[in-house]
Amino acid sequence: LYPEPVPAGRLAGIAWRPARRAPLVAVESAPVTRAAGVAADARGRPGPRQVTVLAAEDWAAATAAAGTGLPWTARRANLLVSGIALADSTGAELCIGATLRLVVTGETDPCRRMEAAAPGLRAALEPGWRGGVTCRVVADGVVAVGDSVRLVRPAD
Repeated sequence: LYPEPVPAGRLAGIAWRPARRAPLVAVESAPVTRAAGVAADARGRPGPRQVTVLAAEDWAAATAAAGTGLPWTARRANLLVSGIALADSTGAELCIGATLRLVVTGETDPCRRMEAAAPGLRAALEPGWRGGVTCRVVADGVVAVGDSVRLVRPAD
C-alpha cells in the first residue's frame, strides 16, 4: 500500500574552485543556489553542469583500481556523497539537507585531467558512472557535511 522509503545517504564533502583549473577548496558548509551553484564556484553558472556530485564508494573503487590514494577533490567534483548509488540516475532528484534539490542531468565523463592526476585513473572512472554526475540546482539550500542525502528517481 505504501511506497518503499527512499534510502538515505550522507553528504561527505563540499568543495568549490575559485577559478577554472584552480585547486578545489574544501569547506564544511556552503550555500548552493540556482544563480551560482556552490557559492563561489567558478563553474556554478546555471546550466546542466552547474554542480557535480561524486559517490565516495565509486571514488574508492576507482582509486583502488588505479592504485592511487588521491583525495576525492582530485576528481574536481563539488559534492561527495556516501551511501547513494548514482549510476543511471539522469532525471532523478538529489535532495540534500533540508531544502537543496538538484536534478541529475547526466554522467560526468572522466577527462584527460584524471589521467594526468594518476595513470589509469581515467579508465578506472569509466565503468558504472564512477566519475559521478552533473546536476542543475532546482531549489536553493545551505548544506553541511553530514547532511542527509536522498536520490529520488521519477518512478519513486
